Amino acid sequence: MWLVLAFTSAALLGFYDVFKKIALKDNPVVLVLTLNTMFSSLIFLPLVVLSATGYLPASSIFYVPVCGWEVHKYIILKSAIVLSSWLCGYYAMKNLPLTLVGPINATRPVMVLLGALLIFGEHLNMYQWIGVLLAIVGYFMLRRSGKKEGIDFRHNRWIVFAVLGALFGAVSALYDKYLIAPVEVGGLALDRMAVQSYFLFYQFAMMVVVLLITERHVFSQRLIRPSASFQWRWAIPMISLFLSAADFVYFYALSQPDALIAVVSMIRRGSVLVSFFVGALVFHEKNVRSKAIDLILVLLSMVFLYLGSQ
Repeated sequence: MWLVLAFTSAALLGFYDVFKKIALKDNPVVLVLTLNTMFSSLIFLPLVVLSATGYLPASSIFYVPVCGWEVHKYIILKSAIVLSSWLCGYYAMKNLPLTLVGPINATRPVMVLLGALLIFGEHLNMYQWIGVLLAIVGYFMLRRSGKKEGIDFRHNRWIVFAVLGALFGAVSALYDKYLIAPVEVGGLALDRMAVQSYFLFYQFAMMVVVLLITERHVFSQRLIRPSASFQWRWAIPMISLFLSAADFVYFYALSQPDALIAVVSMIRRGSVLVSFFVGALVFHEKNVRSKAIDLILVLLSMVFLYLGSQ
């Protein structure tokens, strides 16, 4: 069951990336992200209200329990981590080809695995080491493909943003394991709906603060561009819809007793297939054949990581 949920989440994430690329075209990143967090919060607000007033029974998969500060302090930290990943990822998505950002994001499972190695003391087997090495080779081949489009991985700040977005995303995945996992295996066993619902509210509050700061021109105009014109697109609320659905299915998969976080994380990165093909077929991005080889290496690394996790 959790495998089906993981693949469903991956497909939804792929379309989430596509809508994100469309929404960010000629639009300021901070404003689009603020609207994204607002719409996502509005999706879950009725569930919180209905749960608190007793109209939604505790037996429902949509039930959101009332939590105290002991729970909320962990969720606030998750909000900050995810928001950092989103800010970096949105800037990268806006300024780089979709067929380049997708494969970089697909290296997250390798970062998660290395994080598990360093933080949780886990050990890598032969298959996992092969997966890590394939991902590293794929990353360096992506550098070669990027140079063909005039993108230098060492000196392009948007590549740095893409890598930082993937890194914060990996930290978030490891933190999710800590939040959702049962107490007997070292987790906090927090309710999945509480985590997903409340972290969206905190993110929206944080983004409102960021938006107010940027409107006061505190940050560099060259980077943030708060005065840029805004164009409404229906892709903006679609970002929230597909992301909320993807995360709901993801947390539901993690709540299954036999779910493996490493495998779920790897499967979710399969979303790159959707975004890559849309970037090639719809956006007509360049050097698709070259980047397809790089993508195959990254996907092969995920296969070996999956085999090593069995």
